[in-house]
Amino acid sequence: MSTEQRAAGSGLRTVIAAFAANLGIAATKFVAFVITGSASMLAESVHSVADSGNQALLLIGRSRAQREETEEHQFGFGAERYLYGFLVALLLFTVGSLFSLYEGVHRILQPEHLESPVVALVVLGIAGILEGFSFRTAIIESNETRGRRAWPSFIRRAKAPELPAVLLEDLAALIGLALALFGVVLTWVTGNGLWDGVGSLGIGVLLGCVAVILAVEMKSLLIGESADADVERAIVAALEDGPEVERVIHLRTLHLGPETLLVAAKIAVSREQSAAALVAGIDAAERRIRAAVPIAEVIYLEPDLYQASRADLADPAVRAARRSSPRRSALRAARRNPSA
Repeated sequence: MSTEQRAAGSGLRTVIAAFAANLGIAATKFVAFVITGSASMLAESVHSVADSGNQALLLIGRSRAQREETEEHQFGFGAERYLYGFLVALLLFTVGSLFSLYEGVHRILQPEHLESPVVALVVLGIAGILEGFSFRTAIIESNETRGRRAWPSFIRRAKAPELPAVLLEDLAALIGLALALFGVVLTWVTGNGLWDGVGSLGIGVLLGCVAVILAVEMKSLLIGESADADVERAIVAALEDGPEVERVIHLRTLHLGPETLLVAAKIAVSREQSAAALVAGIDAAERRIRAAVPIAEVIYLEPDLYQASRADLADPAVRAARRSSPRRSALRAARRNPSA
């Protein structure tokens, strides 16, 4: 199973775990808010409701992305997962961040007495355990596909929107619980409700930052991202691994969805090949690509004659692939010229 395919399954498990956890957390926090009247608890309640809605949107996006292609959408609906991921960022900002900021400012200007702070502390502890479980699940599932990449790089480069969204939301939730705890404890100790508003304000700023990061990443996926460098190297290697292709001149890739990759390449072929041999060679090259990169479902190969002057304009993906494996290039040249 490919890395991308594992990411798809892991994303689904992570979203379901987060959705179940956030529903329970939201209900618990709302009960605590009704008892205590804490602004931080209200902000955290709305935060959990927004997170639950976010996971529901991600699940809807996955479902709609599985529809068959139509005459109007001939490349399918895989990009709907990116659209719903962007809606998650908008919901996190409008419902979570703006409401928390408003409530925080309101409580700072008009502090209120905090009732039953012990209840708030117990609820925050329970919420912390549930959020920790959800976050742990997201980390475990992400590690299956992250490889050696650092976490910021993984979140930035991930093609499936679910894992980055849940990771960022769960991290924000844990930090938000710490901010709510800060507000409740200081309000209890000092008797000044202003600190409760400060906690809510901090949660609002936190959610706004997470929403912006998530929106930027989803926007990049919506516009269209190429395959990762290692995937493009695998494609170039697969193309040049047979006698039909002398070398790759140009390569372009585009994610039509997390598990669907479009590959377009201009390949240099021998001028002595017949039309039948050329067609057979292209078919063989496509099979090698799909064997190396299973998500390469849409492949367009354009045969051409190699010209050194035009090869100098080869795109960065091809140059990077060739630099990464000079030994392979030498072996390929030796195979084409066995008498040399």
